[in-house]
Amino acid sequence: MMTIDGYKSERETVERLLEALRELPDVDVSAPLMEPAQNHADYRLDAEIEFSAGGRNHFLLVEVRKSVYPRDAQQILWQLNRYVADTHAERKKQVVPLLAAESISPGAKDLLKSENCGYFDTGGSLFIPARGAYIYIDKPPPKTLQKSVRGLFRGKRSQVLHALLIRHGEWFGVKELAEFAEVSPATASETLSALERFEWLTVKGQGPSKERRLADPGALLDEWQKQTLAARRQAYRRFYVPAGDTDAIAHRFADTCGRLGLDYTLTEQYAAQTYAPFLSSVSRVACRLAFGSRVNELYAEMEARPVNEGANLDVIETRSHGEFLFRERVGQLWLASPVQVYLDLLRSGGRGKEMAEHLRRERIGF
Repeated sequence: MMTIDGYKSERETVERLLEALRELPDVDVSAPLMEPAQNHADYRLDAEIEFSAGGRNHFLLVEVRKSVYPRDAQQILWQLNRYVADTHAERKKQVVPLLAAESISPGAKDLLKSENCGYFDTGGSLFIPARGAYIYIDKPPPKTLQKSVRGLFRGKRSQVLHALLIRHGEWFGVKELAEFAEVSPATASETLSALERFEWLTVKGQGPSKERRLADPGALLDEWQKQTLAARRQAYRRFYVPAGDTDAIAHRFADTCGRLGLDYTLTEQYAAQTYAPFLSSVSRVACRLAFGSRVNELYAEMEARPVNEGANLDVIETRSHGEFLFRERVGQLWLASPVQVYLDLLRSGGRGKEMAEHLRRERIGF
């Protein structure tokens, strides 16, 4: 049974759709018919809207949802197509099925568009493939979808994504993935469910034996790239160390961290150059350092002097153990995983973006 809040939400989405239609030039819109009479007892259409454009009348058969992902879109298309199939032949040419929602994922939009099904989201995107009145307005996703996607790439959930990318060819159960990503089973399960909605996962089995693996690791990394570029950069402490070239600084830093029992991982240009050489040389070392009582002792031993310009050591001090996951030992140094180095390079300045794409092509491979 539809709740009062649910009905109110549907009405609000339909009202937003009407506003979008009325703002179009040379388009006249009639009042909507909410929950019109149905031919299918097991399926109730949410609204029917008549509008005229280009000298023709058209009827939008509107299904309203809160949020839609590709899997939802498949089911909705099947229902709408059943309804359209039972429409009288002489009216069929005027009918356009349309899905209206607070948010519709990019993958769902692509699917609806390929099937000539209209859509509208409350961010203002509108697609109506009507004969003689083809309408396509593409706007940024509404904040509800942006927030949902952004949350996947932060905190503990990002550790699950990182784990899946590191071992992208493998199948995982929830418990196994939770242990590898060092998160709770609940966090792993919630993250996997969200990734399924975006169809980034392949699934096999059911119940406790259900397993998933990434269907397209490149698509997931592309989305993480977008989120990284849109987010604020982590705060650095910048130092000048009188220790010669970057190799000397990196090894001295690693040795000192080892003696003091501090976790660290090298990243950005120095790490990328180690994984997949690209430049003749790099001018600074960037790293993550576990915050602790002996951090200042580390800086004192290295004679590291805080500077605003001319730094050759950039440090991100962090209390999050998750930022050291999947690091790799190369010689005497700990390097962040190639995936983490790639993401860090994107906002590092200089030739960072070029190095990021080189690293992705030569080392990451997707």
